[in-house]
Amino acid sequence: MLELTILGFLGEQPLHGYELKARIQGLSGHVRPVSDGALYPAITRLVKAGKLDQRTEPGSGAAPRRILSLTPEGRADLHERLRSPKDADITDGQRFFTLLAFLGQLPDRAGQAAVLRRRQEFLSAPASFFYEGGRPVRAEDEPDLFRRGMLRIARATGTAEKKWLAEAIAELEGSGIEGRS
Repeated sequence: MLELTILGFLGEQPLHGYELKARIQGLSGHVRPVSDGALYPAITRLVKAGKLDQRTEPGSGAAPRRILSLTPEGRADLHERLRSPKDADITDGQRFFTLLAFLGQLPDRAGQAAVLRRRQEFLSAPASFFYEGGRPVRAEDEPDLFRRGMLRIARATGTAEKKWLAEAIAELEGSGIEGRS
């Protein structure tokens, strides 16, 4: 997911490492903070794989800054990751939000809609945080105040997400809006 985030932000514009880290922190730092020990090795892997270019510019202070940008291979990799996300990128809410943050860079509406349909299908299956006798526990049947709250909040969020997904898919399939490239 970190590599997708790096590719996604650099797909929007070239950035230096500190700026890239700040954007990643803004997107998911409250849930999954990124450390320098994870970010910079990931950048190095992407540079070695030919997916990122780097150049050095004078910094605003004394130290030069390394500016990172996407190569054509990096853009192709980004598009493939967006077009064919892993199952965990669809089923995990935070990972799905990360995917959504960059899905507009996938150049074809049909590909965008297909990803949203996968999430829609996942959300259509009955689920719960708690199960009894192999069946999902509903909020109305949960005696514990706090668990009942979890279930009600999850249901409200799921209802809102399903509504948005249906609207977004309809727009992608019927309005002629193009994704950003």
